[in-house]
Amino acid sequence: MMKRTLILVLLALATNALLAQENWKPLFNGKNFDGWKQLNGKAKYTVEDGMVVGTTVLKTPNSFMATEKTYSDFILEYEFYLDTDMNSGVQIRSLSTKEYRDGRVHGYQVEIDPSERGYTGGIYDEARRGWLYPLARNPKARTAFKMSKWNKVRVEAIGNSINTWVNGVQCSRLVDDLTAEGFIALQVHGIGDRDHLEGSQVKWKNIRIMTDNLQANRWDADPDVPEISYLKNQLTEYESRQGWRLLWDGKSSAGWKGAKIQNFPEKGWEIKDGELTILGKDGRESAGPGDIVTINSFSDFELVLEFKITEGANSGIKYFVDPGLNKGAGSAIGCEFQVLDDDKHPDAKMGVSGNRTVGSLYDLITAENLSVPGRGKQFKGVGNWNVARIVSKDGKVEHWLNNEKVVEYDRFSQMFRALVAYSKYQKWDNFGQWPEGPILLQDHGDTVSYRSIKIREL
Repeated sequence: MMKRTLILVLLALATNALLAQENWKPLFNGKNFDGWKQLNGKAKYTVEDGMVVGTTVLKTPNSFMATEKTYSDFILEYEFYLDTDMNSGVQIRSLSTKEYRDGRVHGYQVEIDPSERGYTGGIYDEARRGWLYPLARNPKARTAFKMSKWNKVRVEAIGNSINTWVNGVQCSRLVDDLTAEGFIALQVHGIGDRDHLEGSQVKWKNIRIMTDNLQANRWDADPDVPEISYLKNQLTEYESRQGWRLLWDGKSSAGWKGAKIQNFPEKGWEIKDGELTILGKDGRESAGPGDIVTINSFSDFELVLEFKITEGANSGIKYFVDPGLNKGAGSAIGCEFQVLDDDKHPDAKMGVSGNRTVGSLYDLITAENLSVPGRGKQFKGVGNWNVARIVSKDGKVEHWLNNEKVVEYDRFSQMFRALVAYSKYQKWDNFGQWPEGPILLQDHGDTVSYRSIKIREL
């Protein structure tokens, strides 16, 4: 009986494998570029031994060999080879329209990154929002890419989820609903006048796609790979299972009140189009409607939200707040993730060594890129949405800006107490070491918007 069962199982597995094989279709015929067209730059694309070979050319912008057909839901596999430090990638669900920057290719890119940063398999939003899934959030995937060897990539774009694997290692686990359909394109990155990269090549082969029976053929996600979602004011099924909840529902003031009053401010804070906005007044701290805080308090938590600043704006996200302190003028007291226009607001040049710039632990620790030392902070600019992430666990606190770590500290350490002793917070006993406190959004007299505010307790 056991032998018969085993035979049936093996037959079922073999049948499933054959069915999966039938679902694959070649995306490139191995002979010519029928069904493809080159967009934007003038890099050279040739067909050699059944491979696509892209070769860099000096002083031409990013080049893309794009499918003429567009795709929405699919599973894509390909192999690539790179033996120089030239950045490259594969576009998916991408677009090129006259209305958007005169045809500039834009959309999701599965990164090929041979630098020490090691973000191959991460997801970059080409010519649009920048990094969506940097591998700073999934460090074990940063060694999946192998230089001077063929690397195999799998991309599953199904519904609003995009998952990637490099050499069998899951790299990205993204949820985003901005673009549902577009072409697939092979990128040769522009090299400007870096003549040492002239003639560098990236090669692709075995490019195939599946558009049917996707659910039956998708791979299981690695439970250790975090999901990053850009859905507006809503949780994914994964987030709900992980204990996340929305701190703001996107349409009302439920769960929030004024930091120094018992109700939500009657004016000055606007709730519109899924955004929670403090309306600018005169640039003074809490001189308008005032800060708002959560009704609940938190101790060990992971907080994620998006913020968008206007030119020259100042605001902040505070935690471990004690609303009972500083009943007079000014903001409520707590640890602050600085929200600031570093270029235009004077506060960026005050404090000590930049400890009042965006992402910093305000007036205490300067934000710098700790995920990729030597590179700048990944701030996406005025008028664009940026992601703030704050993690607090057993006294260890981290600030993340657009999913790269910029601050880390131990709020119970001697070093932290020393920093506080020489800061504006020195007069508040045990500042930053209180067992819990609400989350605060600051009124600093400038227009700043927030959305997708979510938290889970650790």
